[in-house]
Amino acid sequence: MSDRDPVALRDAAIAFAREAGAILREGFGRTHVAERKGAIDLVTEYDKRSEALVLGRIHERFPNHRVLAEESGTQGGQGAVRWVIDPLDGTTNFAHNYPFFCVSIGVEVDGRMAAGAIYDPVRDEMFAAAQGRGATLNDQPIRVSTVGTLQDALLVTGFPYDVREHPDRHLGPFRAFLTRAQALRRDGSAALNLAYLAMGRFDGFWELWLSPWDLAAGTLIVQEAGGQITRWNGSAFSIEGKELLASNGRLHEEMLDVLKSC
Repeated sequence: MSDRDPVALRDAAIAFAREAGAILREGFGRTHVAERKGAIDLVTEYDKRSEALVLGRIHERFPNHRVLAEESGTQGGQGAVRWVIDPLDGTTNFAHNYPFFCVSIGVEVDGRMAAGAIYDPVRDEMFAAAQGRGATLNDQPIRVSTVGTLQDALLVTGFPYDVREHPDRHLGPFRAFLTRAQALRRDGSAALNLAYLAMGRFDGFWELWLSPWDLAAGTLIVQEAGGQITRWNGSAFSIEGKELLASNGRLHEEMLDVLKSC
């Protein structure tokens, strides 16, 4: 089978994410001494161990593939396939032993998302997708919710690392959705937020200043589950674009109108 085949890449991403998740599960509940990459941006030894394992597996099995990883940056040459890795999305949660974090692994082929896996080692939930093959949770098909109005919707968001410097930039949309939606959540892992959206636990998600490794796997999983992804102005989404509006599709125009008013 070709090393560009979406199903083969998805299955590899699942295997690698499960192994990396075992490392995180081992560390969960311990006392962590986290390093600071910024004022509120942390990294632990488990981020590094998880990433090292995934990188090793990719290099062993797909030596010609490129990699973009949160902790170690870009590796590899000019090949058509690129792995986009967040070895521990939700590091602050993990460092405080709050059980909401994951491993996220996405794979691009010729610049388009082809496969992805998001693994929550606490709940043993594996979300995955291959382009054109749908999305799954623990091998069972999943779909986005059918909620049709904001007043009935459970939404989720996150605050980026510049929230202390620019609070109004992020609190405006939060306030606007707070007065329109049934409820809001903010739980600290963009990848898991997208996975939850894909299987109907959330109905919509917005956030600014996200990185490609936050988005790569989750956005494909949402789209393969029937959801919709754009930028805040409704234009085409890119994992390099730093902003995201994701929804079950039915809420998308109403959410766009709220964001445009902020």
